[in-house]
Amino acid sequence: MTDGNAVPRAGNRWSVAIAGTLLQLCLGTVYAWSFFQKPLMSAYGWSNKEAALTFSLTICCLGVAAAAGGINLGRFGPRKLAVAGALLFGLGYLIAAFALSRHSLALLYLGYGVVGGTGLGLGYVTPIATAVKWFPDRRGLVTGMVVMGFGFGALLMSKLLAPRLMDAAGGDLVRVFAWLGAGLGAVSLGAAAFLRNPPPGWRPEGWTPPPPPTGVAAGAEFCGSPLQCVLSGRFAMLWTMFFCNIAAGIAIIGFQSPLIQSLYARLDPATDGRTLAAYGATLIAVSSIFNGLGRFFWGGLSDRIGRAWTFRVMLGTQILAFAALLFTGNPWVFGALVCYVLLCYGGGFGTMPSFIADVFGPKMMPYVYGTILTAWSAAGLAGPMIVGFCNDRWKEEASRYSFMAGMIFLVIGLTMALRMGDDRFGPRAATSTR
Repeated sequence: MTDGNAVPRAGNRWSVAIAGTLLQLCLGTVYAWSFFQKPLMSAYGWSNKEAALTFSLTICCLGVAAAAGGINLGRFGPRKLAVAGALLFGLGYLIAAFALSRHSLALLYLGYGVVGGTGLGLGYVTPIATAVKWFPDRRGLVTGMVVMGFGFGALLMSKLLAPRLMDAAGGDLVRVFAWLGAGLGAVSLGAAAFLRNPPPGWRPEGWTPPPPPTGVAAGAEFCGSPLQCVLSGRFAMLWTMFFCNIAAGIAIIGFQSPLIQSLYARLDPATDGRTLAAYGATLIAVSSIFNGLGRFFWGGLSDRIGRAWTFRVMLGTQILAFAALLFTGNPWVFGALVCYVLLCYGGGFGTMPSFIADVFGPKMMPYVYGTILTAWSAAGLAGPMIVGFCNDRWKEEASRYSFMAGMIFLVIGLTMALRMGDDRFGPRAATSTR
């Protein structure tokens, strides 16, 4: 490490990026919640909606805590916030384990949902906002890399941690959650300790700031305070666009395992539960790869084609994917479409940090980005709750209604993306969102 007055070596900023990616990898295990959906329902007699509310509360608290973390990042610094997030994240799993030992759904909501979700939010926003400061020359690339770790978290959980721990514990969910809390909490804490801001005035060797932008990024000129930024029309459009992309994707994330299991069960009713669970875990793992790669791929692509165009392509093509999901009964086609949706879902997280920095400027980025993650909170409630309600109310037609709801979200999001202007540098972009 370097002190506050020294100029860091070029390699040091990559250590921050790697530590941030590792922290995100641990936090991203939350995306494998659907692995535990059926076991919890079977062991404790909870409904789809009751079990799904745990995940929804987690994502809701994540977004709220991320907003608070972004606002206070300058006050406390990235290391303190990240360490606090790691501690709460691990504690959430431990409280959840205690809740399961007491068969208490309310305590599960409090532990995994509120405490764990708060830790997720503090831990999530910090490495992203910090990486942007270390990589002004590669914003889209590095933010895509860091949030890619979050997308890969479901792969780590569904194919490595959860199955092995379930086998080792003989299916005892109490012990599984306790082990996860201790292990993931410790690794998260170690990664969080590496996060720090660059010294004042630091810039990458050989890099000079570009001339003032004339496109969407010129909007930073009208934004004199964080409050003015988040009350602007541009923020409202970005929030809505982000919310719609998340709501459509997160509904699938929370239920992809049960959905593909039901497709296989229809094809072969004799398939045993263990085999069906393996199919579900495989889809979680594969789709998590696409979720992670999408953050890196779309984030990097947005450096070339512009942020608004990136969102247009993601939202527009997902409408087609959801339309196809309405009619497919083939598990392989279903899995491929889910993977594409997750590719675009991850792309929203890989692109939005740079979009915010372009629109409101790097100085406002931590405040505005933290606040815009409240869209994640709202979508975390809306998406899974809609799917859970459909499953409990219209079991046979649940997937159809859920996919139709996803299409509605995507159409609204695409409308917002089209209103953002042609691209982040064109003259129309500079005026269309004022």
